[in-house]
Amino acid sequence: MNTPMPPMRLPVAMTCIVMWFSPAWAQVPQSGPSFHDAVGMAWAIDPVRTELQVGHHSATARASAAGSWFAGGPTLSGEYMDDHMLGSNEGYTTYQGGVSVPLWLPGQGSATRQVASAEAASITEQLNVEHMALSIRVLDASAAALIARTRMDTARTLYDATARMATSATHALRGGELAPADTQMAQAAMENARNELALAREEAENATSTLEALLGRPAVPDLARYGDGDVTHARFVAPRDMEDNDPRIKVAHRNVEAAEANMTLARRSFMPNPEIGVDAIHEKQYGSPWDDRVGLNFSIPLPSEVRNTPIMSEARNRLATATSQETQARRMVHLELMRVRERLIAATTARQATRTAADSMERRAAAQEHAWREGEASLDTALAARQAAASTRLASTRAEVEWHVASIRMLIATGIVP
Repeated sequence: MNTPMPPMRLPVAMTCIVMWFSPAWAQVPQSGPSFHDAVGMAWAIDPVRTELQVGHHSATARASAAGSWFAGGPTLSGEYMDDHMLGSNEGYTTYQGGVSVPLWLPGQGSATRQVASAEAASITEQLNVEHMALSIRVLDASAAALIARTRMDTARTLYDATARMATSATHALRGGELAPADTQMAQAAMENARNELALAREEAENATSTLEALLGRPAVPDLARYGDGDVTHARFVAPRDMEDNDPRIKVAHRNVEAAEANMTLARRSFMPNPEIGVDAIHEKQYGSPWDDRVGLNFSIPLPSEVRNTPIMSEARNRLATATSQETQARRMVHLELMRVRERLIAATTARQATRTAADSMERRAAAQEHAWREGEASLDTALAARQAAASTRLASTRAEVEWHVASIRMLIATGIVP
């Protein structure tokens, strides 16, 4: 028979244990930076950004270099001949030198500039893609850190409750008001809560470290400030507009433009570049009436299928690959946008449902604990109610974080980093 349980204060030893499981950094955190600032912090130290910026600078430099008057640098040539090696030594000596430059084929220079400009535009869009991908990585890491912190707070609350009940059960056992089996059950529940708290702390440490590696310093963005109001003010609402604004589709289209420009360049490069230049000859010959001459030289390689076929084949393959990737990118982005929309709808429903369930389970747990102290309910029922309330509260806070994450993810899909 259950007897009324008098309310007990937590002894000093139990209070020390609870304080040991409550490190200072795990207390209620101060408001962190905004998500926009967090993405800016991660972007400033992103190594991929530096790599793409170097590539963009190189493509821009190639486009500028293609504006040259000639297709390449000048070629210097020189010859020296005499009759000393033959042993006659009659003073026959010839000095000959020349300089020549390669010429653009018709339309080849402008086509070369167009290819380099298209590649630079493609890299610009790749920077936007990397910024979007980095924003999503920061969002996921921030959500993981917040959920882990929430799990730790919930585990600490459960541990406090089970420790309180275990202390009351121990005092009741000493007073002969409770069976040893019930005391052991309360102690076991407290130890399980202690283990859950240790696991939650480990998860929180790992999640925080992952986020710190992205941001460059310890910080957890405040995601709670973003919600329905931000989504309703998004720039793009129609799925087609959102797809066309997606940087992944833009970079795929830029790659198609670059491949088309490369095809034009391949057609313009139907033969090796001809060369034209100037030669000068200075001769010292016995009895010769002249010693200096100046003239022109030119070299025109003829077209060859052996050379042209691989060039055209490579250009066609590049265009076919770029076109295929653009189609695949549109399909991928379309499906992703549908998933993002559905995730936001599901997260909204889960948020409302779990919030109501958590409030109800918390009231039930408090009532069951009160009933146990009054001798109207068994200890295992009160412990089970408290554990169920903790699980439901964790699910509710997780759903709250996931709802904010889904809202921010929808904004990112519209081209906004809130």
